[in-house]
Amino acid sequence: MRILIAEHQAERGQIWAGYLHGQSAEVIIVKNSDQALHLLDLESFDILILNLLMPDGGAIIISDFVNVRHPDMPIIAVTTGSFFSDISVFDLIPNARTVLQMPLRVDDLAAVVEHYATRKPSANSSPIKGA
Repeated sequence: MRILIAEHQAERGQIWAGYLHGQSAEVIIVKNSDQALHLLDLESFDILILNLLMPDGGAIIISDFVNVRHPDMPIIAVTTGSFFSDISVFDLIPNARTVLQMPLRVDDLAAVVEHYATRKPSANSSPIKGA
């Protein structure tokens, strides 16, 4: 499993990556939207872990890019703020599968990643009947 982590706090990203790597995942960490967009343009990932409160405001840019270029890639959104505590994140980020509040337990993060990274959309998963 290949995971991209977009997290500006290096220590936090390293903790998550270390735990996920221990779960047999290949993990790459980026610290800003430019790095994320560059990698997402060149490589493929099974899942994106995205800090919604990146200082460059790039979370929405990254998620829009993923939605267009990798529409089946699940996004696990993480945040320290309460701004996204309602369901609005799912309107802003169509690929978002869940929002996790920090601080979070790395084993909880790993379980969510495993759950969504292994689920592949079916051909019959259209929300519109008959589509």
